[in-house]
Amino acid sequence: MAPAHDERWYHERWNLEPWQHEAWPTVAPPAEPPRQPRYPDQRPRSTVVGTPALSPPARGRGTRRLLVLAGWVGLGVSVWLWFANTPPGSVDGTPAMLVEAGRITGLIAGYVLLVQVLLMSRVGWLERRIGGNELMGWHRDLGGLLVVMVLAHAALLILGYAGYDESSPIHETWSMLTTYEDMISAFVATGLLVGIGVLAIRAIRAVMPYELWYFLHLTSYAVLLLSYGHLFASGRELADLGFGRVYWLALYAFVVANLAWGRLLGPVVLNLRHRLRVAEVVPEGQDMFSVYIRGRRLDRLRARAGQYFRWRFLTRGCWWQAHPFSLSAAPNDQYLRLTIKAVGGHTERLRWLEPGARVFAEGPSGVFTADRRTRYRALLIAGGSGIAPIRALLEELPRGAIVIYRASSPADLIFREELDWLATRRDAEVYYVIGARNDPVPRQVMSPKGLRGIVPDVQRRDVYLCGPEGLVTSAVAILRRLRVRRKQIHVDPFEF
Repeated sequence: MAPAHDERWYHERWNLEPWQHEAWPTVAPPAEPPRQPRYPDQRPRSTVVGTPALSPPARGRGTRRLLVLAGWVGLGVSVWLWFANTPPGSVDGTPAMLVEAGRITGLIAGYVLLVQVLLMSRVGWLERRIGGNELMGWHRDLGGLLVVMVLAHAALLILGYAGYDESSPIHETWSMLTTYEDMISAFVATGLLVGIGVLAIRAIRAVMPYELWYFLHLTSYAVLLLSYGHLFASGRELADLGFGRVYWLALYAFVVANLAWGRLLGPVVLNLRHRLRVAEVVPEGQDMFSVYIRGRRLDRLRARAGQYFRWRFLTRGCWWQAHPFSLSAAPNDQYLRLTIKAVGGHTERLRWLEPGARVFAEGPSGVFTADRRTRYRALLIAGGSGIAPIRALLEELPRGAIVIYRASSPADLIFREELDWLATRRDAEVYYVIGARNDPVPRQVMSPKGLRGIVPDVQRRDVYLCGPEGLVTSAVAILRRLRVRRKQIHVDPFEF
């Protein structure tokens, strides 16, 4: 049983008034599991699993270093091909220098494009080792470099050949379009890339509907196809059969194979095997609801608490969109549960899903899991709908975890009965911190002094964070001030 704290203890610590009682920690949960609502087979909605043994952390960091090293080696080999195919002394004069610089930037752009597509291929060996959020961060960071390299490649070649021919850049551009093989497709690919780069600017992206941005972003695969012919037809390093051509063909084959498996074949195999269907939709609170999903052989799904799937519900008005939602209960052989906040037209329609509706899922993805911990005990901090993966993690993490759940009002709390029950079963402590960001209680609790007061051994715990960007950013800053090591901080900001 978690240690009990009476009202006097909490008043002395936070200097609270009686009306602030909603922020008291829940430390005396009910002895019986919550009874309503129940899953249709009358099993309790929370399936408590045994305490997992302390396993070594997954090799995510080692995989990350190997991938970064492999990326740099691949880029080095790509640029080396230019040196291997450029005779000494052949770069003489300004036009020649511009043309050769254009060839180098073209090789870099082609390689970065392949890396970009691989990062977003959703292939399991990448998403389960690195995590979708970090892969998206890499993809975003490389996007700017790709656009710059493509534009530099085009501009340098146009200026260089214009210098050779003693013509204007406009005339040379038209000449290249009409005389060079596969040059029109290359210009179309360049235009698409620039358009995608503009749409990715945060200010523009913020005002675009997610679905529009998603479908426009899919044109990056067209860029891969359009650039293929240009690369092998015009690239001096790849024109003849040799190491360079074989190397680039192998790169293309590797990326396309991963893309086909991650985006198409893998999800089809998963859904044919498990035949997922909606079992029930249960209201959880204000604008929040849970979708229970049943299927065949769920024990072979290889999912972990804290992971997410991309869910596509094959019903009218919903089938054409796939959105990522985390599991809000640890996976078991009976059902999967995801919890959704209705914030738009699509999520509002999901509230009215009928039992039996078919579900097409992609995943599982993410590294926000118990096997990533480096310490035995954990601190879990959640805000808003970020409680979904945190509640699932509480089932799989070792006993003695501490949960801090931020919410603006008592009506925004979900899973309170389940959290209280799990606190008893898992020897955990759950603290509900209620109020606006600038209210006295949240400000005192979510401070270095307040956090250390609740979790004196915070430096010896792994910390799992999930919630809005502001909460995650401020919590990470507080943890760093408390000298919690970065490798002990696991963040799932649910940004996709």
